[in-house]
Amino acid sequence: MLGDCHIHVIMDGENYRRAVDRHRDAVQEEVIRRCFSEYQSRGITFLREGGDSYHVSERARDLAPEYGIEYRTPLFAIHKKGHYGGIVGYGFETMEEYRNLICLAKEKKSDFIKIMVSGLIDFSQVGVLSEEGLDRETIREMIWVAHEEGFAVMAHTNGAKNAMDAIEAGVDSLEHGAFMDEECVCALAESDTVWVPTLSPCLNMLGCGRYDDGVLEEIGAIHKERIRQAIDRKAKLALGSDAGAWQVPHGKGTETELFLMLDSYPQKDAMLAVLWEGEQEIRRRFRRK
Repeated sequence: MLGDCHIHVIMDGENYRRAVDRHRDAVQEEVIRRCFSEYQSRGITFLREGGDSYHVSERARDLAPEYGIEYRTPLFAIHKKGHYGGIVGYGFETMEEYRNLICLAKEKKSDFIKIMVSGLIDFSQVGVLSEEGLDRETIREMIWVAHEEGFAVMAHTNGAKNAMDAIEAGVDSLEHGAFMDEECVCALAESDTVWVPTLSPCLNMLGCGRYDDGVLEEIGAIHKERIRQAIDRKAKLALGSDAGAWQVPHGKGTETELFLMLDSYPQKDAMLAVLWEGEQEIRRRFRRK
């Protein structure tokens, strides 16, 4: 079984606030153990974390070997204050503050750096995000500083402009990548960036009544088309479910994501080969130096 290159141990796939509240006073180890047991039971032995601000992923790193799981984590994600990202990490206002957070990550022996480049998908409208995202120069400097300190960079990114800026800045992995255009896909294919598309957060909501199914299907269809184009152009892709997000349970969510990815491309063996190679790239780059 392939690993899952985008999970959030702190989240439970059902209720974000309730999940976080469990750890507000102290990390609840049994929650982490239940999560890892789900992956273990499905033979999933590689996980890459998206971070949190409650030290949950820090404790998870210590527990993972007990379950035969190779677990890579940034410990916390980094966002610019006033922009999306507070739910998974710490914020900064100045680049000096950003550098201090990179130093903290180094001190705590984070495996890599995760940055928040854009907002979320607005699942009620096609092509709309919750915010525009960071400017090009800020994205470039954030990635450059992290690389200078020896870290690979994982970037939460949606929208064509944000994706292009991150790819051109040399980001190591692009997470989500909703509403990229063909120009972005071409740039992706010419780069060393690994794209982790995360179809599950959108398509797992079909039939739940929270959003219009027609809108969700259209968003998913656009995403699947970009995936097909990316594979045809020999871009690097890896499997990641965003497990812990609403309707994406740990363990089962990884299996669903694999099904959705295979459904995106007519040649299943080719898709599996691409995902395997992409995971190997992530395993190689996203590790503590």
